[in-house]
Amino acid sequence: MSVRVIQWATGAVGKTCLRAVLDSPGLELAGLYVYGDRKAGRDAGEIARRPLTGVLATRDRQRIIDTPADLVIHAPRLQVPYETHDADICALLRSGKNVITTAGHHFPRAHGWEREEMFLDACREGGTTLYGVGISPGVVGERLVLALTGVCLDLEHVSIDEVLDASRTPDPNFVFDVMGMGSDPAKTDLTSGELPELYGMLYTETLAFMAERMGLAVDRYEPDHHVELTDRELRVAAGTIPEGTVAATEWRWHAVSGGRRVLTLSIVWTMDPSMPRYAGRDHWTVKVTGRPGLTMTLNLVEPDDPLSRTTAGQFVTAGPVIRAIPDVLAAPPGIFEPPVFAPFPFPEVSTP
Repeated sequence: MSVRVIQWATGAVGKTCLRAVLDSPGLELAGLYVYGDRKAGRDAGEIARRPLTGVLATRDRQRIIDTPADLVIHAPRLQVPYETHDADICALLRSGKNVITTAGHHFPRAHGWEREEMFLDACREGGTTLYGVGISPGVVGERLVLALTGVCLDLEHVSIDEVLDASRTPDPNFVFDVMGMGSDPAKTDLTSGELPELYGMLYTETLAFMAERMGLAVDRYEPDHHVELTDRELRVAAGTIPEGTVAATEWRWHAVSGGRRVLTLSIVWTMDPSMPRYAGRDHWTVKVTGRPGLTMTLNLVEPDDPLSRTTAGQFVTAGPVIRAIPDVLAAPPGIFEPPVFAPFPFPEVSTP
């Protein structure tokens, strides 16, 4: 039997997920939710540049909730505040649909038992499972780096450094309002306020998941943010970034344990990859200080097809969603957490 899937939102990542659903023999599209009037009423195949499906996009939230389906791929844009999508996710879970989301919610326990219980209550009521996943958060720290720590006899520090070119991001709302690009530093301080709070909630979930799996007692998470200004006007996919405004953001947090920084996560997005600070850097660089010391680099390769409108970043976010479907469907009701094999155990919880 086919798995009945509802696609929620058709931005860059959502549309990539939608195509994957339509292209997968074992998946059947049951519904399509969109946010904009321009897409409402259109066939899902038309939106995805695929043959017509007979499934029409709708902005009717209740209609989607009432549609029978096994799973919802929930792929809206991140918004301020981080909790923007909570109500939709809980309603979908209560309606009996499992949810895989790319909009955070990777490890709600990081923000306290009340937030975790809110989602667990919805899962119990609907008999469903929630899983938040993407490439980062979702795979790099939670799966690749944790596995890498397992080869160490001693571990002092782990750093994850992400540097991605965001100049092809097409959505002006996301680029200017949610990413903070083009901000005037004289008027807006991006190192404090609602955007650092948004990304702090999103990315400290990765650090908290890693710390829990390694038995690391975290005293606090220290923010360490930075912005870079452009010395010339930039024309990017979303619009124009004026000279002297923010063209790159560095969101960075340190997990402090026993008075020292043990885990560091740096998320760097730039609208100008030729800036000296970022030119030539790998997409992800992982450095492990310990016995042995290790360095791992990971780079995305853009599609070889010059006519492709889908970037490697969109593929690498959608891929973990599609691959996770069988495990999420087989999981018991609750919040799905990816299994981790033999990460480094900190002495506080080491077993003899």
